[in-house]
Amino acid sequence: MAKGFMDIATTPSVVAAQIANGSREFNAEMAARRVFDRFDEDAVDFIATRDSFYIATVSETGWPYIQHRGGPQGFLKVLDERTLGIADFAGNRQYLTVGNLAAGDKAALFLMDYRRRGRMKIFARAETVDLSLQPDLAARLATPGYRARIERGLLFRLEAYDWNCSQHITPRYTIAEVEQAVAPLRERVQALEAENAALRGASASG
Repeated sequence: MAKGFMDIATTPSVVAAQIANGSREFNAEMAARRVFDRFDEDAVDFIATRDSFYIATVSETGWPYIQHRGGPQGFLKVLDERTLGIADFAGNRQYLTVGNLAAGDKAALFLMDYRRRGRMKIFARAETVDLSLQPDLAARLATPGYRARIERGLLFRLEAYDWNCSQHITPRYTIAEVEQAVAPLRERVQALEAENAALRGASASG
């Protein structure tokens, strides 16, 4: 039987906390309704427009570590209905996430859409891959025109995902989104300036 995100996240201590706070029945009903173990069309569209995400892993000493991963829009690829992948670009050379994954393959991903106030959370099994040994996969994970050194590939095998509500997400916009939004206003200002200049010229000549 397929498991949902809350089936995985709801451990005995979580159940105890839900009981203590009077939300166990509600959460049990929600978990039964929400089982997302394949990326559907909405999920694929959402993932394709991300230019960053957060990944959480756990160290051998039990400490969680969250890292931000970014790149061009669409750098996080949906390889099939249960697999995500990225070309892992060179960074600060700390290798905390890579090291954690060598000790345990469990990962949690958090994808944000600040403009539309949407967020997706994912449980996955992660693995690092040598892309020099898999040229076909390297081609699928590549982002043409993006100048960054690729050190490896990261694959994420989906266990389950879910959507969070939009409460408390403050809308934020990229420079490109702001430019797109104000473009009509700039065009209108330019048209008015041209119109004013023409009127001044006609007045002066008259």
